[in-house]
Amino acid sequence: MLWETVQLAQREIRRNVLRSSLTILGIVIGVAAVIALVTLGRGATLQVTEQIASLGSNLLQVRPGQGFHGPGGASASADPFRSEDAEALSREIPGIRAVAPVTSRSTQAIYGNLNWSTSVTGSTNDYLTARDWPLQSGRSFSDSELRAGSAVCLLGATVKKELFGNMDPLGASIRLEKLSCQVVGVLQAKGQSSFGSDQDDFILIPLRTMQRRIAGNNDVSSIFISARDRATIDKTKEDINKLLRERRHITAGQEDNFNVRDMQEIMATLTGTTKILTTLLGAVAAVSLLVGGIGIMNIMLVSVTERTREIGIRLAIGALGSEVLLQFLVEAVVLSTFGGVVGIILGLSGAALAARALAMPFVLSPQIVVVAFLFSAAVGVIFGYFPARQAARLDPIEALRHE
Repeated sequence: MLWETVQLAQREIRRNVLRSSLTILGIVIGVAAVIALVTLGRGATLQVTEQIASLGSNLLQVRPGQGFHGPGGASASADPFRSEDAEALSREIPGIRAVAPVTSRSTQAIYGNLNWSTSVTGSTNDYLTARDWPLQSGRSFSDSELRAGSAVCLLGATVKKELFGNMDPLGASIRLEKLSCQVVGVLQAKGQSSFGSDQDDFILIPLRTMQRRIAGNNDVSSIFISARDRATIDKTKEDINKLLRERRHITAGQEDNFNVRDMQEIMATLTGTTKILTTLLGAVAAVSLLVGGIGIMNIMLVSVTERTREIGIRLAIGALGSEVLLQFLVEAVVLSTFGGVVGIILGLSGAALAARALAMPFVLSPQIVVVAFLFSAAVGVIFGYFPARQAARLDPIEALRHE
């Protein structure tokens, strides 16, 4: 009985292919939009998570000033740190894996007749440990080079590509302003950060080299700290605050003139924001499913009017009202389900193309596909019931008189 009803519904749909196609258009657009937007939203969330994780594990960033000023620098009104502050943190606070004092500035890197505008960062080998940044080739700085402030450097992947292309830069000399330094290593590529900057577009030199031969002072603009254990990171932050308040002579009741930022907090904030946006976009796209359902109901009502005599004949020769109701209800469900399948295919295809164009991960979520399909079928049931019930309740005599 049910299979015969499905076949009858398919025959009626094929008789009006154009009208049926227009009927399911709203469902197709709604399902495709929901799947595409939710898939892209989850891909963006994963991308943010990966980018924050690439900054380093259990990473804390300490900067002068009360606010967080992004990846570029600290507040100009706060006194900078000194190398001794980093040494005190490493010496006096337990549970720290690495402490890297950092100072940076923009510069022009020159090799032969090639030049590239980049940034130069002065730090120690702890910078590589704190940022979980392995070498692609070469070596890190030796203790003697760090102590003496030798003219040696490590290249980020972008700088290496722009100045040397496919050549091996190890042993070559590049010029940073008036400083000529020897390339002793190349860092592995990390890609773009969550702040939109290229993490690989920089050159790392010893901190003392930076202070003495480029910056001309002993300032430290920030300190990267890697904690050994995620479970004790709150205690580590508290200890850092206490020690730095003591070293910077901040008395009780005075506000800190520095800030300690946990990268995991930033990740939680950014991923939370992307999840909210994904939910909102999915909800907006789902409105088109409602519009598609109304379209199905309208077309089914028109179909009931057109087939009034047919319905009257079926009822007159003994068909039950429930059978007529089932026939029209199945037609609506078949239409919406077919629209759901087409929408799923278009949504996944569109999401895959958009993810490739935006260079973000494609995160296939079986749950959202199943939910979208079930929702499209439910739309057929909900919006198809009223026309089906109207057809089933027709009076056979009045239906046969219908012109």
